[in-house]
Amino acid sequence: MDVLAAKALGAGLAVIALFGVGLGIGNIFSALITSVARNPGARDAVFPIGILGFALTEAVALFALLIAFLILFT
Repeated sequence: MDVLAAKALGAGLAVIALFGVGLGIGNIFSALITSVARNPGARDAVFPIGILGFALTEAVALFALLIAFLILFT
């Protein structure tokens, strides 16, 4: 197997994690919107937790992209 082909395959496998990140972010904001729609008074308590969950989930996406770029360009 050629080295460039192996790098492309490895980077593609590393990016599979972005599928889970997309599902996770959608789930977080779906639950956030549903909870605020059911109880608007709880927005001040729920919103920071939703943003924290978004940030932690997005960090996984950045790590996956970092690994993919390290595989491709090193």
